[in-house]
Amino acid sequence: MDETKPTAKHAPKSARVTKINPSAAAALRLLLFTGCRLREILHLRWEYVDIERGCLFLPDSKSGRKTIILNAPALAVLNGLERVGPYVIPGDRLDQPRHDLKRPWDAVIGRAGLLGVRLHDLRHTYASFGAGGGLGLPIIGRLLGHAQAATTARYAHLDNHPLRRASEAIAGRIAAALNGGPAASVRRLQRSV
Repeated sequence: MDETKPTAKHAPKSARVTKINPSAAAALRLLLFTGCRLREILHLRWEYVDIERGCLFLPDSKSGRKTIILNAPALAVLNGLERVGPYVIPGDRLDQPRHDLKRPWDAVIGRAGLLGVRLHDLRHTYASFGAGGGLGLPIIGRLLGHAQAATTARYAHLDNHPLRRASEAIAGRIAAALNGGPAASVRRLQRSV
């Protein structure tokens, strides 16, 4: 069948739209914007959300009581949700939380061509952006709610990006100095006798 003809029954692959339930899409965005664990978002009750103070107060996380600092994108997601039951991300029954995000996540990674990317990788992405932005591992660990610094040390490889930028900047200045570039500020070294 020729999808390019106006009478075709199916839209061309490039024009197809993948629809995801709005609350599932909100859950995926909250995972990405907060670095939370899946169950922390799926079991999130409205009573734990303090929009005015910009925090989530989780009474029982994997690491115990935990406060999540909400940023502007996460607050926008929460403000855009309708309060239809006790859970921020309701399941089929409004009095129960959604159990998983397998189908919506499979749709997202399939559409994006990111096969093999796990849902938990959103948490790692959050940490990667923090490390890449020059935030230290102790700050990232606090944001993720790690009780032990050793847990955050697993993200130590993420600190390479700022180090690489620094190394490139230093080497770039040295190379410019060697080539007599305009950005170079060269000082003559004095020889010791």
